[in-house]
Amino acid sequence: MTWNVFFIDFYLPHVRQHLRSWKNLEDMHRLRISDRFGNLKLDRIRKGEVQKFLNELKASGLSASSCDHHGKLLRQALNVAISWGYLEGNGANGIKLFNEDNQIERYLDGEELQRLLAVLKADNNKTVANIVLFLLSTGVRKDTALQAMWSQIDRVNRTWQVPSRASKSKRRHTVMLNDVALEIIDGLDTEGTSDYLFISSRTGTRLTDISKVWGRIRNEAGMPDLRLHDLRHSYASFLANSGCNEFQIQQALNHASTITTRRYVHMTQESMQKASDAASEKISQALKANG
Repeated sequence: MTWNVFFIDFYLPHVRQHLRSWKNLEDMHRLRISDRFGNLKLDRIRKGEVQKFLNELKASGLSASSCDHHGKLLRQALNVAISWGYLEGNGANGIKLFNEDNQIERYLDGEELQRLLAVLKADNNKTVANIVLFLLSTGVRKDTALQAMWSQIDRVNRTWQVPSRASKSKRRHTVMLNDVALEIIDGLDTEGTSDYLFISSRTGTRLTDISKVWGRIRNEAGMPDLRLHDLRHSYASFLANSGCNEFQIQQALNHASTITTRRYVHMTQESMQKASDAASEKISQALKANG
């Protein structure tokens, strides 16, 4: 049995019944894994080829965590094939994952923000440039943005109703749309022709991955280490430095707990100095009042 036959006819129908994230697995198979391993019989998938595949994904600009997800899918699917009696050994066992620390805090400073915006403005791939700017101006995750539908947008009330199926937390929530986000939405030409905001100009279907173009954009901006998820961190930083409290930022990022939110909140030296000066002013006033 080949990988394509096993994945499409056996594994995918199985995970559809058990995993809410099955669509992400299908996308990984369709976009990358099928081309590389689709026509190979399951017992011909070797550890060395899987490792080479992951290394090449990383070199192409895909994040370390996304590369690891591909490796985990191959390994898990082959383990299922073994448990069902279609395979004796797992060729993906023992692969070395990147295990990137997703606790890394990376924020755009003022100069980096200017560089990124300049590249986005000049880039020929307007769809992906719009998506990146949309992520930066809303703080949502990439997969959530790529599932945005016109029926969920309320321009009058400046809101976007994100359904539970498009949310990592599996909770329905509201994203407030600021001027930049609304300007992006108003500039799109997909309204009336597609259910989704962001579609592929090549296929006319919903975009599911932008990693290749994003890799080029971040390199041109001189920030090869900048992850798409860092835009979410930066959005939280913008809110924190504008005076939003922890609860407000928690709601904006749709976190279940403020414990998660605290990792995202970053105060600039300038804002911290203003806070310190405010405390100093209070003390000075009290000292003067006491003569």
